[in-house]
Amino acid sequence: MAWTYRFAMLLVVLLLVSTLSPVSSNGNDYFHCESIVRNWADYSSESGIREDKSTLKDLLFFLHVPRTGGRTYFHCFLRKLYTSVQECPRSYDKLRFDPSKPNCRLMVTHDDYSLMSKLPKDRTSVVTILRNPIDRVFSTYEFSVEVAARFLVHPNLTSATQMSGRLRPKTRGVSTLDIWPWKYLVPWMREDLFIRRDARKLGKLRELSETHDPYNMEDMVMPLHKFINDPLAHEIIHNGATFQVAGLTNNSCLAESHEVRHCVKKHPELGHFVLDVAKGRLDHMLYIGLTEDHKKSATMFAKMVGAQVLSQSEALNSNMEWEVSNITELSSAFPDPETDGSKQVQHSTNSQQAGKVPSSSDVVPAKENMTVGKLMEAYEACISTLRKTQANRRTMSLKRIAPANFSKEARLFVPETVLQQILSLNNLDVELYKHAQEIFMQQQKHLTQTAQDNFMQHQGQLMAEGEQQKNMHGISYGCSPWKIALLAVAVVLVLVLVLLVVSTRRRTSKLKV
Repeated sequence: MAWTYRFAMLLVVLLLVSTLSPVSSNGNDYFHCESIVRNWADYSSESGIREDKSTLKDLLFFLHVPRTGGRTYFHCFLRKLYTSVQECPRSYDKLRFDPSKPNCRLMVTHDDYSLMSKLPKDRTSVVTILRNPIDRVFSTYEFSVEVAARFLVHPNLTSATQMSGRLRPKTRGVSTLDIWPWKYLVPWMREDLFIRRDARKLGKLRELSETHDPYNMEDMVMPLHKFINDPLAHEIIHNGATFQVAGLTNNSCLAESHEVRHCVKKHPELGHFVLDVAKGRLDHMLYIGLTEDHKKSATMFAKMVGAQVLSQSEALNSNMEWEVSNITELSSAFPDPETDGSKQVQHSTNSQQAGKVPSSSDVVPAKENMTVGKLMEAYEACISTLRKTQANRRTMSLKRIAPANFSKEARLFVPETVLQQILSLNNLDVELYKHAQEIFMQQQKHLTQTAQDNFMQHQGQLMAEGEQQKNMHGISYGCSPWKIALLAVAVVLVLVLVLLVVSTRRRTSKLKV
């Protein structure tokens, strides 16, 4: 009986241990993760004295969050402000900064904020554009399908994969498949499209049914509700803007990023640490744009960033011309007997590495005599052409998965439950976007106040110039106000005397008669 009792108690103890162990383990894991995330946040927070963030520094880092319209800014703004010589190597090219080109002035990439660890932070200004999280997820899904559908011209998946692998090394160009996050999302979607096409050929899928929701055509393409719940979407897409600004994507330059990201995804309540860091970094950026407020954002970019780039280029160009002129005079006065003139001019990279001043041709802006007004005109023309090209390409791609045809109107047929799930999965991005909207309003107020101050200053200058001209006019003719008054009195007296003389003569003549 005693043995039976002891055995029963032993079973109870073992049962308690087995049930309590996971709790203890999970508790230890949470505290371990909290320590990791908190330490990272303390190290990454933007602390200390804030510098004047509204002033453009030597290097402009455009942190391009995917599907926010940043590519348009790159082609239609930045490539009209900077020359190819000024662009840092490998913008959008395998997303790894190449430090072999010193003193470059423009870096545009999908790389996350961790790239700042390779850039001179005290000489770098950061800009970015954010988008409503629901629209960004829609656009990510649509673009992944659009690019993957282009491969359906091939007879099978093997052929498509081999062809894409051969084309890139041959052309030495930058393919979408080289760029994060598309290098993960497009192959995944491409494989899925081929699987569905093969299933249709074998009659394994039901016939296409009449539907008004192209985001739920399972026979043709992965439905949106499955796309957002896939582990790859959780890894790359959801809260993607927050993780990118925080420097914690799976493309991060920081070794600890994977562990921090893993802890936050495992314990979502730790996400506020990442959100706070991302908000702090937005606060320190030179410019924040909003995809939804396209026109205002573009105008603001031209005034806040473009104007300073143009001013900076003018000053740099003038300075470089002066320095090159001095170097030319010195070299002509003290010629090197071992080299002729043709070997004295080096390529800008080599010159900089050798500690020499590059030629002025390396630093001039893309277009001379460019103004903010002309920049906006060029931008509008460029974006119109770019949109037409993108629309044509999109139409051709989506024909291969007809009748699935994505559009803003078609998004209205997506069930509310799916939209709410997207919001829930992107809760950090929702809060970051709200913060970006507040910054955007502050930027507008700053520009308005600056414009008013400049107007008042201009009016003051005009008044001062007018007063100065009046004074100069008075000095040149010796006519101060009191002198003018005396002159008027003298004129009146003279007229009175003349009248008296005339009147006296008339009277005298009458008497004689």
